[in-house]
Amino acid sequence: MLDIKKIRENPETVKAGLRNRGVSDKIIDEILALDSERRKLLTESESLKNKRNKVSREIGILKKKGEDTAEAEASMRVVGDKISEIDEQVRIIDEKLRSALLLVPNIPHISIPIGPDSSYNKVVREWGNPVQFDFEPQSHIEIGKKLGILDFERASKMTGSGFYLFSGAGARLQRALINFMLDVHVKEHGYKEVWPPSLVNPAAMTGTGQLPKLKDDMYFLPADDLYLIPTAEVPVTNYYREEIIEESLPIYMTAYTPCFRREAGSAGRETRGLIRVHQFDKVEMVKFVEPSKSYDELESLVTNAEDILQRLELHYRVLMLCTGDISFAASKCYDIELWAPAQKMWLEVSSCSNFEDFQARRAGIRYRNADGKVAFVHTLNGSGVALPRLVIAILENYQQKDGSVKLPEVLVPYMDGIKYLKPVC
Repeated sequence: MLDIKKIRENPETVKAGLRNRGVSDKIIDEILALDSERRKLLTESESLKNKRNKVSREIGILKKKGEDTAEAEASMRVVGDKISEIDEQVRIIDEKLRSALLLVPNIPHISIPIGPDSSYNKVVREWGNPVQFDFEPQSHIEIGKKLGILDFERASKMTGSGFYLFSGAGARLQRALINFMLDVHVKEHGYKEVWPPSLVNPAAMTGTGQLPKLKDDMYFLPADDLYLIPTAEVPVTNYYREEIIEESLPIYMTAYTPCFRREAGSAGRETRGLIRVHQFDKVEMVKFVEPSKSYDELESLVTNAEDILQRLELHYRVLMLCTGDISFAASKCYDIELWAPAQKMWLEVSSCSNFEDFQARRAGIRYRNADGKVAFVHTLNGSGVALPRLVIAILENYQQKDGSVKLPEVLVPYMDGIKYLKPVC
């Protein structure tokens, strides 16, 4: 949520930033009008309360003298009714103002490219080289079937389209990747592991910015008023919701969770195999940091995600997202994409974002700064990383001519010494 004071004091700067995201000035004008009316009413209410206090003291003096105060008391009842009326108007405006502010996205950082869509994203760097095959590489769908590890048909029979099932060595590979990533983040990158719920309440979803904007993309359980999490970012960021953090900053947390998203099969999206699914596994990294250090922390967050991919020896690139492609809550975001040779396309496996104090304001997450004053913390999060597309990249980049798949060396200890996944058919 944007700071209303910032909007009030720098309306043109805010509007200019939001225009780069394709947001009309209209909503800011509406917010400013509501804020102006609210301040006017509060001034009127304060004036009436001061008048009531003054007259109440005078009435007390008159009563001590034995004088008639009926007329003065009647006039104060009128004033009291007016104050109550104004307070109700302020309450209604407060609700409208909060509802409007919840629909306004974060202001893009000045350093990111300006553009309406992903074609304006900037490639920051690339690591590794594409694998050269002396045979025609197969897709992860074909590989998974021949290895007997990936089953879309049975998953569809159990649930429906957009779901998948790993079995045997495939299930083991999932577990190996999760354990490998958590071990690296905890033992080497300095994150504290948490195991959060996979269901959260609307307040938690609102705090991180999924609600109300992305409501239709989420799985909702109306009988319980709970949402299935789209990412561990939601529960982990809400760890400190409505609290003043008393621990020293920065605080790093990591978590593995399943993730659930309705938008997986939406029109125009690539949906083959594991590319876009309704349920997937992901290891997430979340940071709570001092505002002055948040952009340095963003760079190190990206480095942590890259370290995972480098250890797996996978060819990837890092993109800085443009104003038209960053998420609703982000101020600056980097995407990391893996190359899938059979798909002949780049696949996003990590998105690392700095939200500045946008989420903290919505969720009420504060800390004490160097002066001892309470202020809003800056929050960041990044995938460290998402599994389905990571599995695609491993299967397609490490496939062998005989149909087997060589496992990255760092995974062998997590697979009890297994170095190759071999065809069963």
